Amino acid sequence: MGSVAIIDYGMGNLRSVCKAIEHVGPDAEVRVTSDPAVVKAAGRVVFPGQGAMPDCMKELDARGLRPAVLEAAATKPFLGICIGLQMLFRHSEEGDVPGLGVFPGEVRRFPASRMVSPTGERLKVPHMGWNEVRQVGAHPLWSDIPKDDRFYFVHSYYVEPADSSVIAAETDYGLRFTSAVAKDNIVAVQFHPEKSAHSGLQLLANFLRWKP
Repeated sequence: MGSVAIIDYGMGNLRSVCKAIEHVGPDAEVRVTSDPAVVKAAGRVVFPGQGAMPDCMKELDARGLRPAVLEAAATKPFLGICIGLQMLFRHSEEGDVPGLGVFPGEVRRFPASRMVSPTGERLKVPHMGWNEVRQVGAHPLWSDIPKDDRFYFVHSYYVEPADSSVIAAETDYGLRFTSAVAKDNIVAVQFHPEKSAHSGLQLLANFLRWKP
């Protein structure tokens, strides 16, 4: 199964991600690392994160990880999670900061004017809890996962891809937003598979088996 590097740039507790991947891939060599050389040598890369985008970008650069992340996103199976999805995009409204620019598009805050449920109740931001993830098209990431299964979210911002062809899943929360993207060797999700029970573990197992 090979080696898996979970990129640690100081933003978030990565223990739950590591434990979930070790659980579904007992034969994989899983390392949480802030060493660009370890990221470069890994067979697969997981790019998680939580917190504010400006802080995440700053910490990524402070550790000299930007080139390693960009190389991994260009060359090997790559999974972004939560902020790890948002950082792949060109620009974020959060702090008005540029992202890594792997995907064209914007990271936007949930607009207060749209935060109303179909029954008229106010929706809270951050969007926190379980919600349906509607798969868009077929992808190995979704193998053995029901089409409208529920995953666990915690976020106040969402990605708006400039190219709709990369959208791999959508979710409704006041508006319909992109909850997963996929292109070539990259998949990235807004929800937390490591906190999403059986289907989250299935998604991580699918990533470990995936041969883009």
